[in-house]
Amino acid sequence: MMTRRFSSCSVPRLAPAAPVRPGERRCTGVRGPVRALMLAAGLLLAAPSGHAASSDSSPSDPPWLASARTDLKAERFEQMVTTLRVANAVDSAEWHNLLGYALRKKTPPDFGAAETHYKRALEIDPKHRHAMEYYGELFLMKGDLAGAEAMLARLNKACVFGCEELRDLKAAIARHKAQAGKGK
Repeated sequence: MMTRRFSSCSVPRLAPAAPVRPGERRCTGVRGPVRALMLAAGLLLAAPSGHAASSDSSPSDPPWLASARTDLKAERFEQMVTTLRVANAVDSAEWHNLLGYALRKKTPPDFGAAETHYKRALEIDPKHRHAMEYYGELFLMKGDLAGAEAMLARLNKACVFGCEELRDLKAAIARHKAQAGKGK
């Protein structure tokens, strides 16, 4: 396959192209099937994975996950803790993430247990974006800005093209810093 160069872009050719006429511009960007593939790939990469509060479910989801999501959506965090503990899916990063979330949000919160579950979720799946976001938020709740920023840096590496979790944790850190600035 041969590549012809027109102005500032390269266009793959199977055969030599006809000469460019004066005033004619052949390459104004990526077109046709190549552009369609690039757009499709971009949409797939940018597609949200679903937030912990998401009601997106799959037929392959275990029953405890659907129940936990229902409890979460209704902000029944104590019930969510019970649901998850009964399920006891200790090999699931999502189970640990959701249990950490519920423990952090219930009244009164249990920060120590929540941290244990976030750490375990990240041991199982080191790129679990929700666990990184929520663990960062837990650091902020405990007043540990450095810990939250370390989790933000880790999340930044996991979200190559940016993601909702990264934006949410950045915003939480910014709010935390603004609040700390008001207290001075």
